[in-house]
Amino acid sequence: MLRLIVALILSLVAMLIIGPRVLPVLRKLKFGQTIYELGPKSHQTKQGTPTMGGLMFAAVTSLVALVLALFSQFGGWSDFALALVVVSLASMLIGFVDDYIKVVKKRNLGLIWWQKIIGQVVVAVGFSTYCYLNPYVGSSIIVPFFNVEWNLGVFYIPLMSMVMIFMINSANLQDGLDGLLSSVSVVGSAAWGMMALFVMMGLSAAGNADAMANYQNLAIFAMALAGALMGFLRFNHYPAMVFMGDTGSMFIGGAMVGMAMLLRMPLFMLLVCFTMIASSLSVIIQRIYFKVTHGKRIFKMSPIHHHFELSGMTETQIVAMYAIVEGVLCLVAVLSIVGA
Repeated sequence: MLRLIVALILSLVAMLIIGPRVLPVLRKLKFGQTIYELGPKSHQTKQGTPTMGGLMFAAVTSLVALVLALFSQFGGWSDFALALVVVSLASMLIGFVDDYIKVVKKRNLGLIWWQKIIGQVVVAVGFSTYCYLNPYVGSSIIVPFFNVEWNLGVFYIPLMSMVMIFMINSANLQDGLDGLLSSVSVVGSAAWGMMALFVMMGLSAAGNADAMANYQNLAIFAMALAGALMGFLRFNHYPAMVFMGDTGSMFIGGAMVGMAMLLRMPLFMLLVCFTMIASSLSVIIQRIYFKVTHGKRIFKMSPIHHHFELSGMTETQIVAMYAIVEGVLCLVAVLSIVGA
């Protein structure tokens, strides 16, 4: 437990220290956000706000997680920490290239959609294969509330690859309001950390040092991410001084789905990542409804957080609502592990 607290505090303090030093650099490099005309009109005032701030919390999270993973109290080998850093940074790289093209090359659309998908497929298949072959993960996933496992067999890799791609893009879609994705991800990441801790405690009787080291370092990564995002919120809350960009949102997406898969709990993302999933589903529903009704819309704008915004809610009210919903659902997820 002490290591988790250290990870949280180290990441938080590091972000608070480097944030004021990185922001002037982003401004000097003219890494300003381009606001699309199709978005809410109120967002036009955000034009030029520094973006790609996700580089900060990605670096802090990765460094803190890897450094603390080197000193496992169980003396066993752990590859979960390295795997999480790799999959998160690999996901981030796709977003970074997209941001770079938009911000530096001044091409508003960034990467073409199929270019993003190709990159995400490579990352997803690679990580899914790693999980499938890992003796502590395999092809079985835990079913929430029933304390049973579902063996996906040979279908694990293709199914989990699709889940990864969906979740990385879901995180990206939710990053539409100041502090929104940062806030819900603090809660979600802390929940993964607590669940990993409970799994580790459950393994203590067996005395498997390697397994316990793996789950402890997963929990450390989760708390490092939560702490880094808490620090990032100092600069990302409304009115934001910096945006995370696709760089940050895809790092978060890769990290969230990576932790879920290593814990063998991808189904728990229905609770822990509910708001991200809702963002994607609202876009899908909107497009299908638009085509079926030949131009009508079920939401005023999608993703659904923009619908709430256009319905009269302020950005801070929406962020608070999402954080509360996320907190309640994450509590349910954690309690389901405790009672299993």
